[in-house]
Amino acid sequence: MKPVKVQSSGVTVDIQRAAAGWKVVERVTAKVRKAALRAISMSGVSVLRGAEIAISLSDDKRVQAANLEWRAIDKPTNVLSFPGADGALISRAPFLGDVILALETVVQEAEQEEKSLEHHLSHLVVHGVLHCLGYDHMTAADAERMEKIETLILASLAIPDPYGAAELLETRPQ
Repeated sequence: MKPVKVQSSGVTVDIQRAAAGWKVVERVTAKVRKAALRAISMSGVSVLRGAEIAISLSDDKRVQAANLEWRAIDKPTNVLSFPGADGALISRAPFLGDVILALETVVQEAEQEEKSLEHHLSHLVVHGVLHCLGYDHMTAADAERMEKIETLILASLAIPDPYGAAELLETRPQ
């Protein structure tokens, strides 16, 4: 499928529908674009005017293959991020990175967690974009920092806190 390029606030968001099933989300490219641009604008990270980020609306099969190749994990995950630059280089990077979402996993999680599919998708886009901007959740402090900024960004999109008081990120120490 042909990528959709959207430019706003000096950042271009390239969205590719690599799986046809994403039509289950009405106006999916507009929602993904809005979440990505909001994450960039509220991240507190300076980015180069004219920078680009790529978002692929994919499926479990493709995400599982990428997860195996790049992380040695042989299963799909909801979102994968591949930053285009590290640390201080982000502010000068013409390419911010790639974000890939797995349709079946995203739909299943939204159903299991009794969340709106659109809200869950927007959350995962924000999460993936923040990874491309240098955020991570490998330590408890990093997870708390990332969750706070995600929650603020999502609130600005009228999306409730996806974490709530009891829900923790998978990689966050218990």
